[in-house]
Amino acid sequence: MEKCVEDITILLNAIRTGDEHAGRDLLPKVYGELRRMAAAKMAKESHGQTIQATMLVHDAWMQLCEKGGAVFENRSHFFAAAAEAMRRILVGNARRRLAQKRAGSVEHVDISELEIVAPTGTDDEILAVNESLERFAAADPRKAELVKLRYFTGISLDEVASLLDISISTANRYWLYARAWLHADISEARGKEF
Repeated sequence: MEKCVEDITILLNAIRTGDEHAGRDLLPKVYGELRRMAAAKMAKESHGQTIQATMLVHDAWMQLCEKGGAVFENRSHFFAAAAEAMRRILVGNARRRLAQKRAGSVEHVDISELEIVAPTGTDDEILAVNESLERFAAADPRKAELVKLRYFTGISLDEVASLLDISISTANRYWLYARAWLHADISEARGKEF
């Protein structure tokens, strides 16, 4: 694992310096980790989910490559960008499915059953968390980054702590605070809707 982390860092540095081959060499090094992140997230999604883990990884990779001159400072920055790309893809899919469902009835989600740590993956929930997360990011970007990594990719809190270069106890505190903030925000937003 240590060697792989070193290899990724070396390749990211090479990309930053303009090495044309480094980007091609990076995918095999990070694909397994991206696939594992996507599979963990997709395992928590509803059975009606139309995107599969492999497709999520490929779409996220394409988004990362489309950035053209995207430069990643380090391994954490790269995986944070990948988590953001996966989040955008899942939210986009949820919005499309909900738009299609609007011809019928809209599903009511009981906010008291909303569990930030283990999402059921309903379209309403993904969109509610995403909208609340955008508000939270304006107030506390560091903790919002932790939520993006944890919620939208399904990776463990230990892994998030490692990626963000914070202690596990700090990650735990951030996670507890973020969950409480998001739950209160979503509850307030839902109260205004009904």
